[in-house]
Amino acid sequence: MKQDIQTLDDIKVLVDQFYTTIRNDTLLGPIFKERIQNNWAMHLEKMYSFWQTILLDEHRYFGSPFPPHINLPIDAQHFGQWLKLFEATVDGLYSGQKAEEAKWRAQKMAQMFQFKLEYLHANPNKKPLI
Repeated sequence: MKQDIQTLDDIKVLVDQFYTTIRNDTLLGPIFKERIQNNWAMHLEKMYSFWQTILLDEHRYFGSPFPPHINLPIDAQHFGQWLKLFEATVDGLYSGQKAEEAKWRAQKMAQMFQFKLEYLHANPNKKPLI
């Protein structure tokens, strides 16, 4: 039986495996490669902090996750693929309340980002909603 997400080390395993999958994905990989370039270590550290804050209630992330996504060439198809890969990674590694929470939070985040991006595309003269 798989364990639940309990520690920062668990989050690091999840994030590392997820982004390895992302990098190899034909739809998402090129977008991440173009945006992140050679800054993967910094990006992964930021993601560790983000999920540590969200799932473990240990406040280490002090940013705004939406703004870096504003100018990316992404739409519903990309969010669907991101979510599919994230949920598969969680399910492949963990089982339990925190694992379910991680998937739920990812769903809500993808939904909100998609709504915000659709709004910005439909209203190009508006300031981004952060």
